[in-house]
Amino acid sequence: MGVLVAACVVHGLRADPGTVGVTAIDKRPVGGPVKVRPLGLYADAQADRKHHGGEDKALYVYSSDDAAYWESQLGRTLPPGWFGENLRVSGVDVSNAPIGSRWRIGAKVVVEVSMPRTPCQTFARWVGGADERGWVKRFTAAGRPGAYLRGDAGHDRGR
Repeated sequence: MGVLVAACVVHGLRADPGTVGVTAIDKRPVGGPVKVRPLGLYADAQADRKHHGGEDKALYVYSSDDAAYWESQLGRTLPPGWFGENLRVSGVDVSNAPIGSRWRIGAKVVVEVSMPRTPCQTFARWVGGADERGWVKRFTAAGRPGAYLRGDAGHDRGR
């Protein structure tokens, strides 16, 4: 059984040289419960819903075990939200979760695994740009991508 370590929402939009001009990757933990909506956590933002959001990418979840692996690789602490994740969890292998798996969070929330994360250049710039050249390839090769979740899987969506 997994444990929710932290729920994270955007701390602030940041300028980004990508096509949208801003990014909402800077996520930080919130204290207390937070609502899960079809497009993500209440008080969160998705600057680019075409590539980094929408209902099939409403939530990004990352595991504490995978974060610990990257801490050892990068030689720094990577707190909840550092990967741009909305949910940091422990006790769940999110990177190998089957698509369509449904998970219950608390008494009322049900989410569904929709796809693994595909890292992008925004993520590479966030991680360190020139300091971490080849980050997208390195992150992908490690096989620890985390997963995107649909945020309203408790509702019948015609499946």
